[in-house]
Amino acid sequence: MVKGKLYLIPNLLGISSTHDIPNYQKEIIDKIQHFIFENEKPGRAFIKKICPKKSQSELIVSTLNKRTSSDYLRDFLKPCIKGLDMGLISDAGCPGIADPGSSIVNEAYHLNIKVTPLVGPSSIFLALMASGMNGQEFKFNGYLPIDKASRKDIIKKLEKNSLLSTQIFMETPYRNDNLLNDLLKYLKESTKLCIACDITLSTEFIKTDTITNWKKENYSFNKRPTIFLIQSE
Repeated sequence: MVKGKLYLIPNLLGISSTHDIPNYQKEIIDKIQHFIFENEKPGRAFIKKICPKKSQSELIVSTLNKRTSSDYLRDFLKPCIKGLDMGLISDAGCPGIADPGSSIVNEAYHLNIKVTPLVGPSSIFLALMASGMNGQEFKFNGYLPIDKASRKDIIKKLEKNSLLSTQIFMETPYRNDNLLNDLLKYLKESTKLCIACDITLSTEFIKTDTITNWKKENYSFNKRPTIFLIQSE
């Protein structure tokens, strides 16, 4: 029996996103009944937005997030083993980029299931593109420590590393302003900081400037999806 494919389907970056989904991707989504979502509610909302005529009651859904045991991964892919295509959809952005999707992709390769990535938005790469920083060498560091002492140490370390490569990181949205305050406190005046917030949305904000100039302003990014990038000179 020919196995089905696992499609990696990028989600929009926000409910108001104007990102254009190509027609061929809509056709793929419309034909698939089996989906793996990071969380069911945003996954279903995405499908409803892209394929409004598709019956929600006919969707067969599994959820894959940081709490999912690896013991379930093979069961998730049973439809592919039986010859049916599946779609993997994150809460926002690209599956496998700063989300747990990579685990199901690895399992698919163990089962000789073809993996097909589709084109879509990634806040990390869009922020890097718009930052004006080093796009040849960069590192995504995920979330920084919450502990104040540990956070100070990692900020200093990232600043040192940013001499050679752009350092990219993020924070839980309701702690964005706390992180910004720490960056302004611990980074050198000449270090460049880029803040990319609400990417692709009507409220999008992207700015790169030195710490000296950031300190002259009073910005708030509370509860807004945000990517931070630094590069020292």
